[in-house]
Amino acid sequence: MSEKVVSYNRRASHDYFLEEFYEAGLVLQGTEIKSIRLGKVQFKDAYISFIDNEAYIKEMHISAYDFGNRFNHDETRERKLLLHKEEIRKLQNKVKLKGYTIVPVKMILKNGRAKLEIALAKGKALYDKREDAKLKDAKREMEKALKLRY
Repeated sequence: MSEKVVSYNRRASHDYFLEEFYEAGLVLQGTEIKSIRLGKVQFKDAYISFIDNEAYIKEMHISAYDFGNRFNHDETRERKLLLHKEEIRKLQNKVKLKGYTIVPVKMILKNGRAKLEIALAKGKALYDKREDAKLKDAKREMEKALKLRY
């Protein structure tokens, strides 16, 4: 089973506590999969919303395919996510709780199909972000000290 990470949303782990992860398929049009295979995906302002008990990702940018001419797709259109009904219901109920949201984490190609990994997330406060930065710096310093030692 081949799996290739196409794009990763670093901002998600910086701004949110990621709790539960789900893998969702995407409903794509025409040249979108070709652009995804080239790695032209951005999650900058992307978010997941629910319309009529279906999940959609909005504001995810998939660049136009260079050789697509008039058959190219709209770059920031909303795309339907393929999830099981139980997963959608569970996510909807969690989002109704205060402070929870659903964010895209990474896009992968799995057996030639584009999959989006999404996470149930809770927002971080500024002091949480500072604490994470301190831990990351401390870890980096320890690794540097060990590296110099040997």
